[in-house]
Amino acid sequence: MEKTLLILLTNDDGINAQGLQTLKKEISPIGELWVVAPDREQSATSHSLTLDYPIQINRVSERSYSVGGTPTDAVMLAVRAIMTRKPDILVSGINHGPNLGDDVSYSGTVAAAMEGTILNIPSIAVSNVNWNAKHFKSAAGFIKKLILFVYRNGLPKDTFLNVNVPDKKETVKKYKITRLGKRLHNRVVIEKIDHFGKNYFWIGEQTSVWEKEDDTDYAAIQKGYVSITPLRLDTTDYTSLEQFSGWKII
Repeated sequence: MEKTLLILLTNDDGINAQGLQTLKKEISPIGELWVVAPDREQSATSHSLTLDYPIQINRVSERSYSVGGTPTDAVMLAVRAIMTRKPDILVSGINHGPNLGDDVSYSGTVAAAMEGTILNIPSIAVSNVNWNAKHFKSAAGFIKKLILFVYRNGLPKDTFLNVNVPDKKETVKKYKITRLGKRLHNRVVIEKIDHFGKNYFWIGEQTSVWEKEDDTDYAAIQKGYVSITPLRLDTTDYTSLEQFSGWKII
């Protein structure tokens, strides 16, 4: 008897986010789905673990739990404390807004997929590139097909997928395998004064500008394609490793 596909769904926008809930509805028919996600917004938490206070787990419904911590916490607790067996595949998303290029280093969505990969679970991070997205269903339909493909074919060891999907009402039918793009950073720090006369700061950004390279995730999105970027746990720069081996520091 063929075993049931066991899927773990998480995110960084919180368990009630529209992107997660739409994906949950779309992929529920293809396997046994567990949802373990933060109980609130956890965007830009990157790959952080909660170590300085205890984490609450709350059962929302059957096979659905909220966690008082980060996306990484949610994945670890799902696998180590909540689920009956290790999932066959992990999906993080659908994120509200893009995770392209350099921004993957800040992303809680991507970090959850990274943690899944560390735990030897084939993992996918998925984002709708519109900050005010309206069409999660078309992205969810594409991800359902991708889940089944990855389940059948697997992923290379220590590799996970970062997927960005255009905000389209119609079914998404075209994709490109891409590399991370390079954003010309334009983040700003804005200083203000509160009503007590104390200084405080906002970190924000102006309109993004990207390097023009045809094979990047950003370029694919600009042309209306889904971008699928394979990422690796091992971030060693092997070219520099060979070069630096000749250093004589002392």
